[in-house]
Amino acid sequence: MSKFDDFARLHVPGEPVVLFNAWDAGSAAAVAKSGAKAIATGSASVSMANGYGDAEEVPLDFALANAERIVKAVELPVTIDFEGGYASGGEQLTANGKRLAETGAIGCNFEDQVVGTDGLYEVGEQAARIAALRAGVGKQFFINLRTDLFLKAPSDRHDASLAEQAIERGKAYADAGANGFFIPGLGDLSLVERITNAVSLPVNAMHLPGGPSRAQWAGAGIARVSHGPFPFMDMQKWLTQQAAAALA
Repeated sequence: MSKFDDFARLHVPGEPVVLFNAWDAGSAAAVAKSGAKAIATGSASVSMANGYGDAEEVPLDFALANAERIVKAVELPVTIDFEGGYASGGEQLTANGKRLAETGAIGCNFEDQVVGTDGLYEVGEQAARIAALRAGVGKQFFINLRTDLFLKAPSDRHDASLAEQAIERGKAYADAGANGFFIPGLGDLSLVERITNAVSLPVNAMHLPGGPSRAQWAGAGIARVSHGPFPFMDMQKWLTQQAAAALA
């Protein structure tokens, strides 16, 4: 059984795999010791840990070298937050995907936002981007397609209409060859369940401090729960507290 297969099998609606996101080889090794079944990075964590802003400000060469170090540090399947793929589409996106696959990663997150703007790619354009990325990463690679609909809209606009837009995108992305569908920012379980019932892909939620529990996500049909930037942010708070205590 390959790591590609092992990772895909972890995505069970109602029994979500938990990804406690890492940012470098050291943090990945620490998470692996916890009994984790896979390692995932978060782009915000990688950028903050290395003095960059998010939204592809981390240089591509650095991001890929970091991914390769993580893969070498653990025995587990590794999925990388690849943001928008560092290209709008076409041959450059395919080339970047090939370089990502060569790090040994078995999957990635891939966004439908136009990086650095408040806009999203049109559904058809994003479907073409999925095809371009797939051409680079190969057939087995797990592309977790992230829609930024719920991150771009304030929570008071998370309603049935926005959920239907997400469903339209999820179905189109499934047809285009995505392996998973990520809906970060949405915490309304009734809308989450509406999406998981309508989209054929395993659906990924993001853990939110004070938000739904793993059991509640499971009850809504979620197959994967990511912790995003919160592990890094909590680590930074702990480090500041420890330093302050030592210096007091």
